[in-house]
Amino acid sequence: MSPELSGNEIISIIEDRIRGYGKKLNIEETGYVVSVGDGIARVYGLKRAMAGELLEFPGGVHGIAMNLEEDSVGCVLLGPDSMIKEGDEVRLTGRVVEVPVGEELLGRVVSALGEPIDGKGPINSKKKRPIEYPAPGVTERRPVNTPLMTGIKAIDAMIPIGRGQRELIIGDRQTGKTAIALDTILNQKGKGVLCVYVAIGQKSSTVARIVESLRENGAMDYTIVVAATASESAPIQYIAPFAGCAMAEEFMYNGKDALIVYDDLSKHAIAYRAMSLLLRRPPGREAFPGDIFYLHSRLLERSACLSKKMGGGSMTTLPIVETQAGDVSAYIPTNIISITDGQIYLEPELFHAGVRPAINAGLSVSRVGGAAQFKIMKQVAGRVRLDLAQYRELAAFAEFGMELDSETRARLARGERIVEILKQDQYEPQELESQILSLYSVTHGFLDDVPVADVKRWEKEMLEYARSAHPEVLQEIREKKAMDDGLEDKIRAFLEEFKKRFSPSAGESRGQLSGKDPIKNDGERRRN
Repeated sequence: MSPELSGNEIISIIEDRIRGYGKKLNIEETGYVVSVGDGIARVYGLKRAMAGELLEFPGGVHGIAMNLEEDSVGCVLLGPDSMIKEGDEVRLTGRVVEVPVGEELLGRVVSALGEPIDGKGPINSKKKRPIEYPAPGVTERRPVNTPLMTGIKAIDAMIPIGRGQRELIIGDRQTGKTAIALDTILNQKGKGVLCVYVAIGQKSSTVARIVESLRENGAMDYTIVVAATASESAPIQYIAPFAGCAMAEEFMYNGKDALIVYDDLSKHAIAYRAMSLLLRRPPGREAFPGDIFYLHSRLLERSACLSKKMGGGSMTTLPIVETQAGDVSAYIPTNIISITDGQIYLEPELFHAGVRPAINAGLSVSRVGGAAQFKIMKQVAGRVRLDLAQYRELAAFAEFGMELDSETRARLARGERIVEILKQDQYEPQELESQILSLYSVTHGFLDDVPVADVKRWEKEMLEYARSAHPEVLQEIREKKAMDDGLEDKIRAFLEEFKKRFSPSAGESRGQLSGKDPIKNDGERRRN
């Protein structure tokens, strides 16, 4: 202090310092670890801990408070438990688990905690969201009425999905469930839909192959991959879908359209069961805890089509569930079927017989239905499901070798060609206009005299001819999205013109049943 200051000036400075002094009181509640093991820690002394609160352990490890008991808190660890020992100090953070969100994550592969695991450096995200968040209320939603095209003819024609819908993909392992989800992601290219793919409990090599497939097809530009592989602990697998949901939710609340795939929720339920049993929660049916239904309902209810007041964004969800030997009445499948707005059931017999995607049209349903379907698709494909159902019934009788009348034979021939036209290779989603031409061909008799073995070649050559010689027909379908007399005349004229150019291969007589269709096995299965 300068010696030139007078006494009054010194007093004035001291008074200012006293007035500017802010009393800072920092109170921290701490506890200590009573026991630790198998990714679970029991902590004594945290009386003010909240359910789901983030706890801080030594060594930078965090945990989530799950069991709030009278004398202790049971928590699951989000890191290795080898660094924690009995007696270690634990602190409350007053926060829940948060993950980085935003467009900065697009094109990246991240862990369930939002950390990059693709070796491409840090993610400079400016915002975080809690992994648990209340679902939008009824007044914040609007009806689902905008189609989300999957690019898969069988789905877009018979089981349409709308933006904001939750459509379950269910079937045994190795029946093409992930293939449908990936094709749907690929088909969103250029459509303004941002995608999140959550891999739960899968092998690292499988996740790497999926990421490579997305990258090769240019889909990683608008996709985030959240990976909680089989080598991760149960708590990490448990939070993975919630983390992915928070990332997709950020897009939805910013007025954008998002698509999220949970692959798969069967493994998610198993991870939650492992955690619950280690936390000594009472087991229920199949040893799952009593709140397993609430676990998935609070996750899936966050999907919505928001009202204009809320920004008009949407989040469409495709959860995947694995069945055992086709048992859709098992505990977890029935739980999730009751939460979602429909299901796509994949049948192993169809898959192994070469019908891919192996969609069982009888057990698959969309509870949103025609409300989320372009008018032209309703007009063209409205009878496909009925024709397919009639074919399946008649195919059972045809196996007995009885004499069939001409009308029955015609229905069987039409059914065989519908099954053939609905077959589609993976990574080859089709645009609306291509689907319309293919489906119109089969439903209006243009394929009735084409041998079944030639149907796929007929479709491929027909679409190539449309793109090269008659792009105006495709453009009119794309722009109008509704069938009128003028458009229908153009489609018929184009198909008749192409049919004159098409030459069927030798070896199978026209209009004859091939006798090779796998769906006929259905009759034999029923008899057995």
